[in-house]
Amino acid sequence: MSLRNLKLSDEYRSDNCQLIQDFYLPCLERATLYSRAVGFFSSTSMAAVASGLTVFIKTGGRMRLVASPNLSKEDATAIMAGLRSREEAIATAIVRELDQTINDIIRDRLACLAWLLSQGILDIKLAVPKDIKNRGIYHEKLGLFADNEGNIVAFTGSANESSNALVDNFECIDVYTSWEPGVQQRAQRKAEHFERLWQNATPNVEVIEFPEAARRSLLKLRPEQPPTHEPKAAAQSAQYRVQQKVDLHLQKTGMPSIPAQIILRPYQEQAIANWFANKGRGTLKMATGSGKTITALAIATELYRTQSLKVLIIVCPYRHLVTQWDRECRRFGLNPILAFEDIKKWQGKLSSQLYALRAEHQPFLTVITTNATLMGQGFQSQLAYFPEKTLIIGDEAHNLGAMRLAQSLPQAIPFRLALSATPERYFDESGTQVIYDYFGAVLEPEFTLSDAIAQGALVHYLYHPILVELTESESQRYIALSTKIRRLIGMGEPDDENPALTPLLMERSRLVGSAANKLEALRELMGDRLETTHTLFYCGDGNVEDNVSETSERQVAAVARLLGRELGYRINTYTADTPLEERADLHTLFESGELQGLVAIRCLDEGIDIPATQTAVILASSNNPRQFVQRRGRILRPHPHKQRATLFDMIVVPPALDRATFEMERQLLRTELIRFVEFADLADNAGEARLKLLALQQQYDLLDV
Repeated sequence: MSLRNLKLSDEYRSDNCQLIQDFYLPCLERATLYSRAVGFFSSTSMAAVASGLTVFIKTGGRMRLVASPNLSKEDATAIMAGLRSREEAIATAIVRELDQTINDIIRDRLACLAWLLSQGILDIKLAVPKDIKNRGIYHEKLGLFADNEGNIVAFTGSANESSNALVDNFECIDVYTSWEPGVQQRAQRKAEHFERLWQNATPNVEVIEFPEAARRSLLKLRPEQPPTHEPKAAAQSAQYRVQQKVDLHLQKTGMPSIPAQIILRPYQEQAIANWFANKGRGTLKMATGSGKTITALAIATELYRTQSLKVLIIVCPYRHLVTQWDRECRRFGLNPILAFEDIKKWQGKLSSQLYALRAEHQPFLTVITTNATLMGQGFQSQLAYFPEKTLIIGDEAHNLGAMRLAQSLPQAIPFRLALSATPERYFDESGTQVIYDYFGAVLEPEFTLSDAIAQGALVHYLYHPILVELTESESQRYIALSTKIRRLIGMGEPDDENPALTPLLMERSRLVGSAANKLEALRELMGDRLETTHTLFYCGDGNVEDNVSETSERQVAAVARLLGRELGYRINTYTADTPLEERADLHTLFESGELQGLVAIRCLDEGIDIPATQTAVILASSNNPRQFVQRRGRILRPHPHKQRATLFDMIVVPPALDRATFEMERQLLRTELIRFVEFADLADNAGEARLKLLALQQQYDLLDV
């Protein structure tokens, strides 16, 4: 078969095609040589293209792969095993055993990878920039199919060589053929680029045989995600059970279905059952990392299957959460409208799809928006056209208790689900009640951080409190502010609102957050940790209800200067001003270890997933306990190369105060200590951590905490 017989487009984009079915398999089944250069390879791609790979092998095809050395441990092991057995392979065995073994082998992606290498069908080389520090990682994405007639199909674009890239992600590639006028030279040029790369003749990049790379210890051993397994039957609930069998006709059609690789945990199944028993209302109070997103989408899937759900609305506090929800929704077969920022980009599409839904020309609609867009007139004007069978999911729902946001929540929508590890709003009982009144009460089972660690949903951790004293001038300011705060509190009843009190509390909080001795403590801490990687540094108040202060911004700059310029630790800042595209690049560099650390204000508190994080240093935070819970959950997300996380928490010791002010401070500190002690008690080094807190407890007579 010839590649010329294919009717290929010049572009393939995930919003209007399926990369595997429409492009990858037809080319693979007609090619005799497949050459690929990618920044990231995972053997999951083998399983994703199993049918085309079988045809490719039977017709004598060969594969050449050049990749960055960011491989999973399992992939690297399989590659080494395949290369070791290559010398023992008998050529005739390929033909003799092919029919009876290849289909079984392809079911196991790692066995498939090792087998292809052992038979000489696949050859792998690794590409490393010659100046890694200044030039970053090898990140090219180039592919070539060639047949036995000399025809070439070249493609470049966003897709890596993994099942996520080929199946789940939103990707786009451009295609150039050697027989089409206008693109022939470009196709040939792409082929020449690959040949030079393969022969290690590309400037600034060194291409190394795999055994040599292993000998030189260049392998990063970074997986894209843990290996997935075939689904097993979930435990049967007496009253309710989610249908987990995937309907292949629903995948990628915009209608929800649970992916085959997802197996709901018992507590997720129970939470789903209780939401339905509560007549389609409720709040899931689940620890970060426990699978709230998957549980919510499983609810939407079952609601579609059993009650013909028509619309799913997902409301998130931040833009980056819209992106993460979009990715998860696509795994469930949905094609969401991303309704945020520029109204011109989504309002027309939303209006037309709502019309198509009412006219029964479209079966299902998914919309993901932000809190800010939800409040806007553009989105509010559309709510009247949503059908009755609509489900609204409020992610990080504690934010939705704020007055303006609460007023924007659509009252006509009957099905409601709130998600938050900490739905209670700090010092805002009325706002908390607003959330429960709208979405419904917290459903059983609550899944605490302790539960998540015990069940392996989060990793264990070490907790190291670092007690920091104020400088003399800072102590004087602290005492003066505390005295004013005590006097204002003493002027009225505890429940009375005092507009003069809040600014003083905020000023004192900023003083504590930016304490100068924290930088010295950081310098001392990092002096012995300059070879470490995957570290987050939290600065600023990070309170989602407040704006980031200038003090916090100055602290970020000071921390970045200390770590980067003075200590030579490879870091970058990560703030609200960091563009979404740059954030994605920072994630890649951080996960690969090229960046050793990220210095952040607020942005890494809620929702964002960087599971490769092994260590966190908290330099400043708000008094809101939710922030600590969110941050701890972020840090403890499991990763194949993370057995345990480490958390350093800088705690400012208040200066000596007069007796009256001391009593006030003691009561305020009690709340703080409860949180510190909880952190310590759940840590693997609980005794050591509690001992460090003992001096503070003794100083303020809080040994009962």
